[in-house]
Amino acid sequence: MEFIIIGIISIIAIIVLKYVFDYNKKQLKHIGEDKELDELAKAYPSNIEMCKEYLKRLGNETVKIEENESAEASLYIAITNKILIANIQKSYTRIQTIAHECLHSIQSKKMLLFNFIFSNIYFIYFIAICALMVFKVLPYKMMFLSIFLILSMMYYTIRVFLENDAMIKARYLAKEYMEEKKISSPSEIEKLVAGFENINRVGIKCINYVFFMEIMIKVFLMAILGLIF
Repeated sequence: MEFIIIGIISIIAIIVLKYVFDYNKKQLKHIGEDKELDELAKAYPSNIEMCKEYLKRLGNETVKIEENESAEASLYIAITNKILIANIQKSYTRIQTIAHECLHSIQSKKMLLFNFIFSNIYFIYFIAICALMVFKVLPYKMMFLSIFLILSMMYYTIRVFLENDAMIKARYLAKEYMEEKKISSPSEIEKLVAGFENINRVGIKCINYVFFMEIMIKVFLMAILGLIF
């Protein structure tokens, strides 16, 4: 019975917070598409060159940079101290996205490494518990589900802080960069910054919700497995 209740509460939490956060993936994608701003961004250096300039500005030039056109998302890999840039050359969002990843590189190393290691442990724990449930060799299933919820709180707290911190600061770093380069006029810079603000207004809420939703889906799955097996 307890697994049924947990499963129902997980689904209700997903639905309620989707409404509260106004989660709309299509809206976020639409905001990131603006032909006028894309044209303005074309005048700026290549992704790698821009990344180098950001890192120099931040005083962190030891970071490796790699561009991968087949990658779906740009990211900073703490364990290898590398920034991976996705295929974003044609989008104006690249100015802020690259700033975002560069800001990750100067965040607390302790927190970044802990997040990297803990995220993997967290995922392995989830897979292991699910497998043990399926094979019916897991005693005290509710206890292990409770442990998973505590681990989820730790995972969510750290991950959301790192992402929110970088997303909020990226807009300001991107603006300072454009003003320093003097490639665009003040009015053009304001248009680009307004585009970044629109993305962040929706994007920050979406990121927070998505991380929570992913956790609740895992909890729901574990509750179903606990009920069946």
